[in-house]
Amino acid sequence: MISRVIGRIPHVGIVGAGVAGLRCADVLLQHGVKVTILEGRNRVGGRFCQSDALGHKVDLGPNWIHGTDNNPMLDLAKETRTITMTFDGRQSIFDEAGKHMPEQDAAELTELTWTIIENAMHYSNEKSAEIPATKSLYNYFEDNVVDLLKEANESISDKELMRKRETVLHMSERWGAFVGSPVQRQSLKFFWLEECIDGENLFVAETYHKVLAKVAEPALKGAKIHFEHVVNRIESKGPEEQPSVSVELEGKESLTFDEIVHTAPLGWLQRNQDSFVPKLPERLSQAIDAISYGHLDKVYITFPTAFWNQPSDASTFIPSIPHQETAPNVSATTAPLHQPPPPTSTTTKPLHYPGFTHWTSPHYAPDTNPEHWVQEAMNFAALPGSTAHPTLLFYIFGPTALHIASLMKPFSSPFDPEAQALLTTFFEPYYSRLPHYDPSNPNHKPTKLLATLWANDELAGYGSYSNFQVGLERGDQDIEVMRRGVPERGLWLAGEHTAPFVALGTVTGAWWAGEGVARRILKAYGLGKEGDGVEGSGDGRVDRGAESDEKVSGRGLR
Repeated sequence: MISRVIGRIPHVGIVGAGVAGLRCADVLLQHGVKVTILEGRNRVGGRFCQSDALGHKVDLGPNWIHGTDNNPMLDLAKETRTITMTFDGRQSIFDEAGKHMPEQDAAELTELTWTIIENAMHYSNEKSAEIPATKSLYNYFEDNVVDLLKEANESISDKELMRKRETVLHMSERWGAFVGSPVQRQSLKFFWLEECIDGENLFVAETYHKVLAKVAEPALKGAKIHFEHVVNRIESKGPEEQPSVSVELEGKESLTFDEIVHTAPLGWLQRNQDSFVPKLPERLSQAIDAISYGHLDKVYITFPTAFWNQPSDASTFIPSIPHQETAPNVSATTAPLHQPPPPTSTTTKPLHYPGFTHWTSPHYAPDTNPEHWVQEAMNFAALPGSTAHPTLLFYIFGPTALHIASLMKPFSSPFDPEAQALLTTFFEPYYSRLPHYDPSNPNHKPTKLLATLWANDELAGYGSYSNFQVGLERGDQDIEVMRRGVPERGLWLAGEHTAPFVALGTVTGAWWAGEGVARRILKAYGLGKEGDGVEGSGDGRVDRGAESDEKVSGRGLR
């Protein structure tokens, strides 16, 4: 239990004006706390931001609302009348030779892929303590795919069995777009930490820009925000009852606060642990290093026209995957898993090309992709009404994201003609296989490509968000240690990496993490009011581990 001088109004410094920092500021301001935000960029939002560079707005960070049950992001989307949607599950798949996979194969093997993922999630939940830390999700695929194929088709020949086995293993690579790292690095032991809030996964078709404005409004009005203030060093002094925290800034005068809430991404913390004085406690340092930090980036490619989206393609559509009530929810950056459309969202109409296309283990681009990295794109022409655009969104992860980042690093602008040419050369082998493509038609050539390049961004920690890699021994405990921070010396941590287990790696998690720290600070100073969720545990988020100083059982959060 952390306690301060009861009734004293503290001055809280918040490092970072992302979702965690903005939400933390909002809750503190509601209780009369003085708040100063130090933001290294020249804007609010952090990775939660948009761009108009393509001629229409797109999200550079989150695109999705992960789970709809008691999710504040869904509440904010409704409040701001932000258009969200679900997809009907249809997917277009190209095999390793670049040929369009037959509908029956694609539907059967996609269903089998998700069945294995569902089984692995249940297995991880039930047997986590027994699973070796060296075991990956890919290993689970290897161990189970043959038996499931035989179960589905008792008369399958050995040759066909091996062909389908290899195809499913290639299709498992798509998991990387969910976590920002290859499936071979996904810990099976801690796969359960990837499960999200129950309900549907909604795509934010209109972008998150109105939600961001709503989230930032209280801080912009009530807090002092210093933009382009990069933190170099944080030094804690004083007793636990009344700590003093000094913040050394790059090229600016130092500032002193009663409490510091540090919301920098996990990747930044991993690279800058020596910024904290005294040194961070050994267990906290171990936790920061233990959790992996993924690389998920996006490349938007816009065309004069959506040549692939003509209604004549309707006869070739791959059937949707049936909904299964028992399927666990996972953070979707591709087609949501077995989910029916909720009544509050828009569903794509059936007369256009599927929402998602996958190029599994492409062997036909040896010069640009010799490792055969899987590629996948989302069809923005399938979005509803005015949100639809002749644009493909490629989700790139792990080695692909790092490769694209390295290609772009020499250029001062990603819109340099040579940079644009490099991106076009890399992605042309994939979009050129879409229906109706004609290399001689100028309407089928990209007009602009936009790469997010978080892997090159220092303030983003050169990556995207936390994930759980092979070799991890104490993943749930590591999250809890980071979530606690070092409150006895006025240092609190917040962000998606300290979120409740059901929201790790998501914008909702960042929101809850910032809110949780704010409530703990208020409780320490006795500033909570009866019934507002600060003094007691009536707030449902307490049970998810966001706001308690005590250790929370991982199983209890499921």
